[in-house]
Amino acid sequence: MVFLKAFSCFTIISDKVADCSSDNDCCSTTTTVKRNDVISVTNKFSWEEIRKRSKNFSKVIGSGGFSTVYLARLPESSSGLAAVKVQLACTERLARIYDQELQILLRLKHPNIVKYLGYCDDREEERVLLFEYASNGTLHDKLHNSRGDVTLTWRTRKLIAFQLAAALEYLHGIQIIHGDIKASNVLLDQQQNCKLCDFGSAKLGFTSMVLPPSSTKMNRMIMGSQGYVDPHYLKTGLVSKKNDVYSYGVVLLELITGRVAFSFEKGEKLTEIAGPAVSGVVSVETMVDPRLRHCDGFNLEEAKAMVSLAGKCIGGSPMARPCAAEIVAFMKNKFQSVTQL
Repeated sequence: MVFLKAFSCFTIISDKVADCSSDNDCCSTTTTVKRNDVISVTNKFSWEEIRKRSKNFSKVIGSGGFSTVYLARLPESSSGLAAVKVQLACTERLARIYDQELQILLRLKHPNIVKYLGYCDDREEERVLLFEYASNGTLHDKLHNSRGDVTLTWRTRKLIAFQLAAALEYLHGIQIIHGDIKASNVLLDQQQNCKLCDFGSAKLGFTSMVLPPSSTKMNRMIMGSQGYVDPHYLKTGLVSKKNDVYSYGVVLLELITGRVAFSFEKGEKLTEIAGPAVSGVVSVETMVDPRLRHCDGFNLEEAKAMVSLAGKCIGGSPMARPCAAEIVAFMKNKFQSVTQL
């Protein structure tokens, strides 16, 4: 079972930021994180303590390009378990990313964001973050890697969509852009509740990237994951909360269709495959995950409403996309029972 895929090979963030004033572009200068800002933080664990609690890092529950996640016993956790994310090969750049992620995590408290439990920076070559353990793995695994014996019901998919939108509304309200919204960064707890994770690409303040004079689109470093990245961001390098909204729209399409956001085998994006249904050229019913059609409680009209919402989120103009608060309001209106699921 995979807990999270941190620092994936496609997930890189830019160092260059600048001011702007529009709320839709949502930009301000990013604050540089200093080591002194975090070393006095509570919930600091020693390397030896983490080694003992993880039984010498004996059980791997996830991995990524620069990190491995282990299961550990932690009485401070509500479940008694924790996920220990160990960042390896800690270069100066990765250390900066770690410090910024830690600074962001210390600001967060929301039921649909994975709970931060502590950190360890005793060793230069490894940096550690501890999180509440989510026992049901990732949304990506539930949608795409199950063997057919586990199907997320329509009721559960609606709840996950609503909770993820609520998490985004909270983040954007405190001026944090997640930067890598995707199904593998949505954890599910024992009750299948959404727990958004992996803030390694997140930005404090609404920021824009500024390219050095010699930069080109070919060498610009990209924030996000393939299939989820906002095309407007790829064209302009501008980072805003509407990038998160675009990625959220892709996750909605995954929930409806059961298809991956990007097929490496076929080189296809889900947004392109679902385009005819989003634009109304073909029936939404033809795109619905076949596993849903035989599930109790599936509602085609609700699926159409969700496809409509996804279409607004992935629209070409960021200005025309809904904000997270509008998405939450839309779902409460269209799925009146969603908050009681």
